[in-house]
Amino acid sequence: MIERIYILENVDPVIFYGVNNTHMQLIKTLFPKLRVVARGNVMKVIGEEEESEIFLKKIRELEKYCEEYNSLTEEVILDIIKGNTPVVAKQENLIIHGMNGKPILARSENQQRLVEAFEENDLVFATGPAGTGKTFVAIALAVRALKNKQIRKIILSRPAVEAGEKLGFLPGEMKDKLDPYLQPLYDALQDMIPAAKLKEYMENNVIQIAPLAFMRGRTLNDAVIILDEAQNTTTHQIKMFLTRLGMNAKMVVTGDMTQIDLPPSATSGLIQAMHVLKGVPGIGRIEFTKKDIVRHKLVQRIVEAYEKFDKKKAQKAMDNG
Repeated sequence: MIERIYILENVDPVIFYGVNNTHMQLIKTLFPKLRVVARGNVMKVIGEEEESEIFLKKIRELEKYCEEYNSLTEEVILDIIKGNTPVVAKQENLIIHGMNGKPILARSENQQRLVEAFEENDLVFATGPAGTGKTFVAIALAVRALKNKQIRKIILSRPAVEAGEKLGFLPGEMKDKLDPYLQPLYDALQDMIPAAKLKEYMENNVIQIAPLAFMRGRTLNDAVIILDEAQNTTTHQIKMFLTRLGMNAKMVVTGDMTQIDLPPSATSGLIQAMHVLKGVPGIGRIEFTKKDIVRHKLVQRIVEAYEKFDKKKAQKAMDNG
């Protein structure tokens, strides 16, 4: 009789063990000759060496499946332990599997173009109206690269400029002031990574979410770096950010040219950067339109209504001028 230890490193034990440990109970019944104890992410198995080796091999296969699909079912457990390949429906334009195995897909032509541009370039600009999924897809691509061990960290950033608000008037310490502003980035990550794993990643700085000012002086290697809401960067800020790109790193810069919250006298760094870098090799550029909006159908109608309003306003100003 020998005792072996196995540590679940890449999955959330709650998903792996199942609700009320139902998955673990099933695994135990399939290995009746072994005594298995599981606590947290540590599994202890006691039994004959040959049987223990088979058990650990199957646990590795189950962990690999759970890591890729973010889910585990009794059917999959039975298939893998019996030596069968689980039946998985192939999804076109799949990026990764999110929480509970939900497939995260490129849901429009331009979202798919963003996926391809990310694979082909080290810097990609993705611009367009709210609701087109540009930031969500960028984060999904970053999470996929992390899961595939192509990079070692993800860095998500935003300029600390908010429509009509100043951070100084918000309550709390600096982190408390910034967390609500960075919440959309947290929301996207929570759709893709189990809570326990996401907490671990953030505590170990594998995933970092920080305002743009925190990027100064850093060189970012082995990472995917995403700058969201880049239309609100100044010309100096975006130049500083773009020059942080290190070895084995990729950047995605997203923004909506119609929602610039900078003072009227300031030039948007995103607009200037796209002009200055036009035609530079190794840079992808995807321009989303209102046809790409994948939120509630009302969002597209709201965007169109505001476009009409802005055109009428501009025309009236010209007529009065």
